[in-house]
Amino acid sequence: MRLILIDDDCLVVSALKMILEAQPDIEVAATAEDGCDALNLYRNHLPDVLLMDIRMKDVDGLEAASQILAEYPDARILLLTTFQDDEYIIKALKIGACGYLLKQDYQNIVPALRAVCSGQTVFGGSIVSRIPDLLGKKAAFDCEAWGLSERETDVLALIAEGLSNKEIASRLYLSEGTVRNYLTAILDKLGLRDRTQAAIFYLERK
Repeated sequence: MRLILIDDDCLVVSALKMILEAQPDIEVAATAEDGCDALNLYRNHLPDVLLMDIRMKDVDGLEAASQILAEYPDARILLLTTFQDDEYIIKALKIGACGYLLKQDYQNIVPALRAVCSGQTVFGGSIVSRIPDLLGKKAAFDCEAWGLSERETDVLALIAEGLSNKEIASRLYLSEGTVRNYLTAILDKLGLRDRTQAAIFYLERK
């Protein structure tokens, strides 16, 4: 896994680089200390994942991520910050970042990077549970507009509530295998990668 690491604190960059390169499957291809370098570094290195701080002096991580995703829609960007700020969370969700991780959860950085590299979206459970309030959407979800059946919409709504496949199966009187099949169909129809993206998709439009 090739990474680019951007943080305006040089000590954080050094510490993270040391931690990450201790992993046999991780290479830090480049580092920088401001978001203004992010797009050019991404163009030059085309990393598997970009790990980037949000709060930076000239160009912050959210703006840099927006620039990169406009040019590379499939870019996998994991945002890193010290603060669980509602405004940051909303922007990270809306621009299409693959994750939002708190720096103090340093023990989760390597697993989160591997998850993002494999195509998953990484938002902590405490963040996902707050998405409905943060987005403040109240209109009914239009399942027909997205080509979903009523049952698929039921499954999607329960995914958005944070239920596991087992819990959804129990709630809807289905087998876990059937729930997995519904989830696969939902992701295919909506062009999404995983259940977290599905939850965000539903809650943004509900």
